Amino acid sequence: MVTEKSGYTMSQLMVAAAAREIADGEVIFVGMRLPLLGFLLAKSTHAPESVGVYELGIVRDTLAPEPILTMGDLPNLYRAQWLADTSDMMGLLQRGLVDASFIGGAQVDRFGNLNTTYICSPEGKIETRLPGSGGACDLASLARRHIIIMAHEKHRFVPRVDYITSPGYGDGAGWRERVGLPRGGPSTVITTRGILRFDSETKEMILDSVHPGVTVENVVENTGWQLRVSSDLSQTAEPTEVELAMLKRFDPKGYWTGK
Repeated sequence: MVTEKSGYTMSQLMVAAAAREIADGEVIFVGMRLPLLGFLLAKSTHAPESVGVYELGIVRDTLAPEPILTMGDLPNLYRAQWLADTSDMMGLLQRGLVDASFIGGAQVDRFGNLNTTYICSPEGKIETRLPGSGGACDLASLARRHIIIMAHEKHRFVPRVDYITSPGYGDGAGWRERVGLPRGGPSTVITTRGILRFDSETKEMILDSVHPGVTVENVVENTGWQLRVSSDLSQTAEPTEVELAMLKRFDPKGYWTGK
């Protein structure tokens, strides 16, 4: 498990992993918290031509001149490529112009469906109301792919979500096409224990790498179904010195990536 002695925090490891999912030249619907930093890290290293789309109504093709904690901070508005509104950003999604988006949830299941609506008791009674969709359903439905970032705990990784707020692959292969979602779907799940991807045929989540200090057994026992493990299982690459230096620049006080 990542510790203080590792020289980096779990959040920094997850941000670095998120950044590596972004290819140069891609249009990224950025999101808040760790994805906010993931985009900045990618753009400042291996993906300088990537473009950031922010739900508030901002499109940037350059880095903000100063550190930002939220998408609405003034440095993120300064000399942006486009200052519009949320409906314009959703229009980019509908037109298929967004390559990837980042989202999270309270629950995720083995086909990548996300729940941010409510949690039920074993008897099916609603026990906890959650914030709802916001723009998450749009991102999961309309981006060319989406990347999930969330804590890896057994009560979050469930066999079937209590409610599908943001669709993954439904009940498996072919589901998205049947319900009228001609593109997209989750590509990667970055968690506090490892990185998971999806089988190209069955669309079921598969453990692809474990974080340093984490065992396969630890991941499996914190997953609510019989998790499949890749035959090419690897260890998640640690953040490089360059990546950590850039993260210190973007998050100097460790607001998102501190202990």
